[in-house]
Amino acid sequence: MALFKRKATGKPGEWFYCLEHHKVEEGPECPAKDRMGPYTSRTEAEHAMETARERNVQWESDPRWSDPAARGDAD
Repeated sequence: MALFKRKATGKPGEWFYCLEHHKVEEGPECPAKDRMGPYTSRTEAEHAMETARERNVQWESDPRWSDPAARGDAD
């Protein structure tokens, strides 16, 4: 049994997307390991997964990350 229970920290007006419950929360409600954010608006938090997918595509297609020579892996 834990002696101290950590409370999620945040401020009203900060929005988060909970990965465990698949919902938007203000505050936040869930632990940091289960959420994305903070976002400046509820709408932005609602689109968190879309934003993450778009950023992953950008990252995966960035030649600095897909070119072994740019990473220093070339022999």
